[in-house]
Amino acid sequence: MSVKTRLLIISDTHGEAFDVKPAHKADVVIHCGDLTDESKLTEYRKTLQFLEGLDAPLKLVIAGNHDFTLNLPAFKQRVEEAVPAIEPDLIKKEYGGYGEARRLFDEATGITFLDEGTHHFILANGARMTVYASPYTPSKNGNVFQYPPATGHDFAIADGTDVVITHGPPHGIMDYSTESRRAGCPDLFAAVARARPRVHCFGYIHEGWGAKLVAWRDAISGKPSHFADIDNERSVVVEKLVNLTAAKFDTTASMEEKTLRRAEYVDRGCCATSHCAGDDNPLGFRRHTLFVNAAIEGMSDEMPFHPPWLVDVELPLAGPEV
Repeated sequence: MSVKTRLLIISDTHGEAFDVKPAHKADVVIHCGDLTDESKLTEYRKTLQFLEGLDAPLKLVIAGNHDFTLNLPAFKQRVEEAVPAIEPDLIKKEYGGYGEARRLFDEATGITFLDEGTHHFILANGARMTVYASPYTPSKNGNVFQYPPATGHDFAIADGTDVVITHGPPHGIMDYSTESRRAGCPDLFAAVARARPRVHCFGYIHEGWGAKLVAWRDAISGKPSHFADIDNERSVVVEKLVNLTAAKFDTTASMEEKTLRRAEYVDRGCCATSHCAGDDNPLGFRRHTLFVNAAIEGMSDEMPFHPPWLVDVELPLAGPEV
């Protein structure tokens, strides 16, 4: 048996908040990282206040590459290598003591900070949800929660995982950067393709905002890629940024349509999609994955904020405890 479960998915709020609306009520809120812009305590507190104002019994949070004080070794290294040296009192005032940012989340009611790995939850609606989380993204600069692309990263996503929460996208899906290159991680794509969860949500590449329902091929290749393992004829783009913002070949009519579409999402407060039994595009476990890039911070004056995602999926009913 399964239970309809509503997920409110956001990412890359960078210490900012958006207006909370009745439509944002959910069973689970998911924040995919970049909780702050500069990792300052004031930003964390603002983000926590915003999360606490959302109507959901469970809120799941991971870190992003901007949240360096949540990575203690990196935080300590930055302090030690600062030139000129920073006064300890100033560091404590702006960024808190070592471990203070993490304690803010650990002490918050209804908010669970996820370290990398697999986590299991029994939801208030009676569903069971298995989550894999990872804050790590590829970067040649080697910033916080990042790894060299040439080295790669081991995303240990177990079979039976329902929801994957990462900061960055997999290679080939909602990952085009402003330089028109794919910035997602091939290792992450391969791990997701093997596990084929119901939902994979992320952010990081703001211009990749959108969602795509992917249908997998019957057999996953030995070295999975978005070219070989996605059945594009049965896959559907739910929404993407190019449908909402000005493009080179827009006509007056297409611009008016985009303006109306944006206004609809702003009025509703979200972009919603449902993939339950009876819908036009239901999720078949291990046959489909809904990929969601939920980066909130926009890249232009035209759309300074992207709408959050409200996603309905079916999760397995939790069995009796033994």
